[in-house]
Amino acid sequence: MIEIRDKKLCSGCTACASICPVNCISMERDEEGFLYPVVDMSRCIKCGLCEKICPILNRQVDTKHKPRAYALVHKDLDIRMNSSSGGAFSLLADYVLDKGGVVFGASFDEKFNVCHTYIENKEDLQKLRASKYVQSDMRDSFKKAKELLDSGRLVLFTGTACQIGGLKSYLRKDYDNLITQDLICHGVPSPLVWEKYLEYRYSKAHAKIQEISFRDKHLGWLLFSMRMKFANNKTYRKSHITDPMFIMFLFNKCLRPCCYACSFKTITRQCDITLADFWGVNSVCRKMNDGKGVSLVLIHTKKGEEIFNAIKDKANYLEVPFDKAVAHNEMYTKSVSEKKVREKFFKDLSRLPFSKMIRKYGRLI
Repeated sequence: MIEIRDKKLCSGCTACASICPVNCISMERDEEGFLYPVVDMSRCIKCGLCEKICPILNRQVDTKHKPRAYALVHKDLDIRMNSSSGGAFSLLADYVLDKGGVVFGASFDEKFNVCHTYIENKEDLQKLRASKYVQSDMRDSFKKAKELLDSGRLVLFTGTACQIGGLKSYLRKDYDNLITQDLICHGVPSPLVWEKYLEYRYSKAHAKIQEISFRDKHLGWLLFSMRMKFANNKTYRKSHITDPMFIMFLFNKCLRPCCYACSFKTITRQCDITLADFWGVNSVCRKMNDGKGVSLVLIHTKKGEEIFNAIKDKANYLEVPFDKAVAHNEMYTKSVSEKKVREKFFKDLSRLPFSKMIRKYGRLI
């Protein structure tokens, strides 16, 4: 059975809970706000499936095969401005939805918690578009994806590399009708920290939040901003170098333990396609950078290459050498460093008002 002795060895992907034949594994929050599997021993039949499909305990070998790399921008400027980078995800999603398929990804729920869900039409695509820098609650996404795959539907499943690894382990076989796309991940901050931050913003605005964008581009793509719109028509907008949630996140103060020793930051990925911001794009193709966002697209499989060929006419793109493509995206293969302040941060989170947490941990000092 699954037993979490070292939290750096659990990404919270939910594969173990999804595979359990008697549903005796639940995902429960720890004191830091992260979900971990908990086994009800009174119901466990000791089949061992949960350990057999854990993507960290059963890591796939990295072959060091370098993927093909592209700089890409969507030809539709409106789509690109409503995307975090160059709009590559929208191209993939449109491709699948046009074929009557289903797209899984991270979305906000009614309380702006981040959770995985799926869409079946383009009208809902904005729910999944753009970055959400919080670990998403996977809920029953793996089970639903398998149900749709088994019924013959085309499925695009997007997520962090550990979530894709969990899905692949859970499925236990390849599906021709499955397309997987991960991203270059800095790490995932605590959902509990995010909830407390939302409560703080609500208390400052004295109104409910109506809309959130982690990557507002009003100051440009490079100086992306946190933007919140409230019911009283007030708007909060701060760049990522002044917004306290971004500072806590980007300076590694509140990330999941496994993010400091990620098992999935390898050159070869388990997905078909990896997407990211093309940081450092000026060093290889300056003419593509108009300040509105450029996507980095990494192709890992023949399936990924076929899909890219099918969507590329709707984009401006340029193939670039892999090493140059990731030169300014070191998080592709490198885990972030754990800060000494992290332990103190979470102790303070349980006892201090969030306004004091911001003064103590949410400033560039």
